[in-house]
This record gives sequence, structure tokens and C-alpha cells, in this order.
Amino acid sequence: MNALEKLKILGESAKYDLCNYVSPNLETYASGKIPGVYNSTSPDGHCMPLFKVLMTNKCSNDCKYCMNHSNRKFERYEYEPAELSRVFMDYYNKRYVEGLFLSSGVFKDIDSSMEKQVEVARILRDYGYDGYIHLKILPGTSYDLIKRAMSLADRVSVNIEAATPDGFEELTTTKNFKTDILKRMKWISRLSNDKNMAPSGQTTQFIVGAADESDEDILKRTNWLLDKFKIKRSYFSAFTPLENTPLENYESPHPKRTSRLYQADFLLSYYGFSFDELVFDENGNIETEVDPKYSFAMNNMDLFPVEVNEASYDELIRVPGIGMVSAERIITLRKRGLKIGKLEDLKNLGVAVKRAEPFVKLNKSYQSVLSF
Repeated sequence: MNALEKLKILGESAKYDLCNYVSPNLETYASGKIPGVYNSTSPDGHCMPLFKVLMTNKCSNDCKYCMNHSNRKFERYEYEPAELSRVFMDYYNKRYVEGLFLSSGVFKDIDSSMEKQVEVARILRDYGYDGYIHLKILPGTSYDLIKRAMSLADRVSVNIEAATPDGFEELTTTKNFKTDILKRMKWISRLSNDKNMAPSGQTTQFIVGAADESDEDILKRTNWLLDKFKIKRSYFSAFTPLENTPLENYESPHPKRTSRLYQADFLLSYYGFSFDELVFDENGNIETEVDPKYSFAMNNMDLFPVEVNEASYDELIRVPGIGMVSAERIITLRKRGLKIGKLEDLKNLGVAVKRAEPFVKLNKSYQSVLSF
């Protein structure tokens, strides 16, 4: 099988690793057009086509949710580093892609599999390629290989998969939560003190709905990872039952569950919310029909409505419909000595006024009957 034929298989297999910074739900695979190309979005809103592929779908791990499960019967392929490097550079020179996202199954042993990914990055840097490279660190990779990977990549990541040791054990018998995952994250965090080592930091990914874990379990872990290891971003991949895997008869999670987890994680990571301010039901889950900031506001009406022309930045970003950008615009306008007099003014500043209306006052005037 030639390199491009392999790409159709190994590129399709890579779709389960998420990397879209702005909204993972918007990440798209250009299947049927250009195999291996995924459209992602950078923090500044720039659309970045990435070459996203597996080195191999051969794997000795038994992750019960995974299409590459060691006991699953299907065709297995692999790239050699030089071969994959040539395909990437061809795509890059044709301007099909702007960066590389590389992962792999574990074939033979962990370090030899990781070594091949690192070798791809080395070859590309030797070619003179100085663009974006994201390398997936395989669970259990040695310290020296992680260090080499970080010296070549812009970003690295280890998939945590589950929030708790018990949940992790539900999913696999071939990996250990504390040693293969958390210990490697700790190494990466320590190495990141050198700004030349993976300067864009590390991320991780959870499989939501495969293990018996609540949203509260998951968000406690994301909050802990942010605090302990400075994880730049946690991704939430909704479990999808796949034929001929041990979990093929399990149900997928509610379609909005991962979206609510992203919103709650943003409140913790960027909006200054404490974990105790998140609202969970009796089962430890977030309500799927409304966003977590709205739930917080409805459960804390003693804090609302806020006077837009007097509220601090931290008070403003707790208002449903007011984000960080629109809050900054409100503060900037006030510094110029200008007051906001009507909802239309807020709308022009980027506020979602239908959501914000019950929770704000303008010049001491209530904007909604729900405010009384």
C-alpha cells in the first residue's frame, strides 16, 4: 500500500483526537476531498488546516472504547518516519496544511512507537520546517523521549481519558492512571519551565460517557490538572460506540453534554469561577438544557441584577450573555466617561442582550420583570 492510500485510513482514524482551540465541535475532517486534512481554529480565530494522522493503527493496548483496540479485527497499517515526513512536506508545500498533529498506536513497545513520532518531528525540523507541530505523548513514554519530543514540538499532550483511577480501570487493563498518565503530565509540566520546550504547553483529552463518571468528577479533575500541571486545555470527546469493541452496546452521552463541560471548564479556566460556584444536579451532572453560567445566575439571584455602569469586570463576566470581550468593551467605554443607557448599546458592544436582560440594570433601571 502506498503512502497516500495509508493516509485515507490513518487520517480517518485520527479524527478522535481533538485539537480545535476555539470550538472542538466545529473541527471538521475534509474526508473525500484531501485525506488527512482537518480544519481547526487557533485562539485568535484563524482557521488552521492541520495534517492530522496516526503513525500506525497497530496497537497493543486494550482501551475498550477505541477503534484500534488490540483485539479488534481490521486492517492495520503503519508509516515509517521518512515516508510520513515526505507526505507532510508535500501537503505543506502545496499549502494544503499549516501544521502537523501526530499521534500513534502502541506497536511492539511504547518507546519505539514514540521514537517514530519524534523522528518525524526531527526530520521536518531538519528540512527547515519551522511551523506548528503537536505530538501526542504515548502513556508510559520515558522521560528522555518526552524531553526530546518537547524540544521539537510546539505542543504536546497525554490523553487522560478518564477523571478517576476507577474510571480509568473501567476502560483499560494495559495502562496505569497514576504512573502512565499523571506522572508523565508532571514531567511535561516540569520541563515546560524551559520556554523552549513545547512553548504552547500541554493539553489532554477525556472520553465522556465511556466510564461511569459524573460531570462533577470530570470537572474536578480538569480543575486539578489546571492547578497542578498548568494544562492549557482539556478536550472532551463524546464516547461513540464502535462495532467490534467491548463497549459497542453502550449508549452515547447526551449530545449537549460535552458542550456544557466545555462551557463549565471555561468558567473555571478563564472566567475566574471557583469550583463551588458550578451547579450540579443530584447525580453530579450539569443541566444540559441551559448553559452553566445561566444556572449559576439563577441560583444566585441575590447577586443580580448588576448595574452595568458601575459593576467591576469580574461582576460583568458573571452575567449570562456578557463575555470577556464585551466586558472589556464596557469597561473601556466607562473609562472614557461614557455611560450605557439602553440595551441596544449593550448589543452593539457584543452582549447577547436576550440572555443578559434579566440580570442587569442600566442607570438604576431594571431591564426585565425577572429582575424584581
